[in-house]
Amino acid sequence: MTFAFTPENQTKAEAYIKQYPDGRQASAILPLLDLAQRQSGGWLPHPAIEAVALMLGIPLIRALEVASFYTMFNLKPVGTLHVQICGTTPCWLRGAEDLKTACENHLKIKMGETTKDQKVTLQEVECLGACINAPVVQINDDYYENLSPEGLIQLLKMLGEKVENA
Repeated sequence: MTFAFTPENQTKAEAYIKQYPDGRQASAILPLLDLAQRQSGGWLPHPAIEAVALMLGIPLIRALEVASFYTMFNLKPVGTLHVQICGTTPCWLRGAEDLKTACENHLKIKMGETTKDQKVTLQEVECLGACINAPVVQINDDYYENLSPEGLIQLLKMLGEKVENA
């Protein structure tokens, strides 16, 4: 497998790199990895990480360190709906465990798994940064706060219908 940015994404990548002063272009690694992940369908295949490292002139291991550190980067394929449930203390105290149980029962998968049809991946993550409105779930790029198990299941059904009709 090989990876190259599309012409449109190549232009975006170059614009990100130009935002940083000479000698500091490696600071563009987060937006470039995000761009590569979006182009790759929601995950970062190894060749995409290699391409970003090469583009920034950094060792591959540095790019791998960044890609493996942040939960926003996925090193294996994820479903069309990537459901991330915050498991840190504020969310846990306000019902995150009930959300996880409801999702596992509804989707018939466990945390860290993807449904057989590849439509939904369920994952527990650390703080999503919205503790005041716990429990919090991130689905793709959107945050949902103050959720009940019933509300989350309704949301999944609604989003699942949108995915099927897209």
